[in-house]
Amino acid sequence: MLVAVTDHAAERFRQRVRGALDAKVEVASAVARAYAAGRVEREAGGTVRVRDRERRDLVYVCRRDGDELIVVTLWEDGDDAAVPRRFTDALRPDDHRVR
Repeated sequence: MLVAVTDHAAERFRQRVRGALDAKVEVASAVARAYAAGRVEREAGGTVRVRDRERRDLVYVCRRDGDELIVVTLWEDGDDAAVPRRFTDALRPDDHRVR
């Protein structure tokens, strides 16, 4: 399974998990390992959630495109998130990446 990572998902990874030299490679590798381990939840509408193998509170939200899995965003479940969702979920109207 090929795994691609959007800029948005890479930025969320940097915010929530850790700063990384190449967040896209880290996310793609983690998603590929978790997908191979069967940590996959399919939802109506084509959304695929992949739960990280090491950090079970970390959820990658993906879409299928043929043989490729595209990581669109990610979040942490639970109350002990590194960055509370109220901070990273707030969409600012002046944020050009949201448009």
